[in-house]
Amino acid sequence: MLSWQILATVALALLAAIPWGKDGAVSAALGGGINVAAGSAYAWIVSRRKARTAGEALRTMLRAEAVKVLLIIALLWLAMARYHSIVHGVFLGSFAVTVGIFAAAIAVKDRNEDKMPRANGRQ
Repeated sequence: MLSWQILATVALALLAAIPWGKDGAVSAALGGGINVAAGSAYAWIVSRRKARTAGEALRTMLRAEAVKVLLIIALLWLAMARYHSIVHGVFLGSFAVTVGIFAAAIAVKDRNEDKMPRANGRQ
């Protein structure tokens, strides 16, 4: 999922550079990069803890989600407050596309799903 977000961010930055130049490319990179950074933080937090119970797993996921949301809010504010030449439509559009990729990842079938044995022992 993160690789899809990175690819989309790079593609959007290249496309935005055509009409808006450097500012458009940086804006698209910032918009997509926010979700890449937040998703990476989420994955890092979840991967560090091996839960022994369902409750521990849920607490870890909720903690990671809270960090992700706070990171998104902080980075959105930071980018819009500090980069004065930001192209707002490109920035928010790139952010929205990478959010959509994260949401769509749930619908995509896992490649390893076909290789996993079924509960009743049949393949």
